Amino acid sequence: MGKIFYLIGKSCAGKDSLYNIIKNDKELGLIPVIRYTTRPIRDGETDGVSYHFVDVDGYGSYRDSGKIIEEQVYHTVHGDWIYFTADDGAIDIENNNYLAIGVLESFSGTRDYYGKDRVLPLYIELDDGERLQRALNRERLPENGKYAEMCRRFLADANDFREERIKELGIRDEERFENDNLEDCAKRIREWILKSIR
Repeated sequence: MGKIFYLIGKSCAGKDSLYNIIKNDKELGLIPVIRYTTRPIRDGETDGVSYHFVDVDGYGSYRDSGKIIEEQVYHTVHGDWIYFTADDGAIDIENNNYLAIGVLESFSGTRDYYGKDRVLPLYIELDDGERLQRALNRERLPENGKYAEMCRRFLADANDFREERIKELGIRDEERFENDNLEDCAKRIREWILKSIR
């Protein structure tokens, strides 16, 4: 019986870095779950690797055919962006283990779809001050500078990742990982995954 290990956490908590480390761990052998989005592709992203990039009509086709597993709409300063997971045939939960990345609501929707015993959270935590500093450092790069969006995301995270919501979803202490050191955090996650798939 396969499982989906779902990395979740606030923006700039280090999810992407941890995702890449875990995804590339050959012993774990987890297959990436690639979500879809209607937002524009960013520099350095590759369609089908970072996300499947679709327009609103593409999203509508999945919705109309009943193939949306979970979805969120973000009202950004650049317009509405939809993120979603589609039942596109890429996930064979009976025979493989997977790695996904997202937010609490995408985790919740995926778990509702596949079952609590199949979708396991990996909740990444980091001090809010450190996260805000990382976000600011990223936006200071010449190609970025989207400070309004940075602030919107930071404030939205405070609401979206309320402690009561985390508890409501049944995320246990052993499924929470402090990312105070990237390598140490990745090692703790790796050990937890290995224990869960054996």
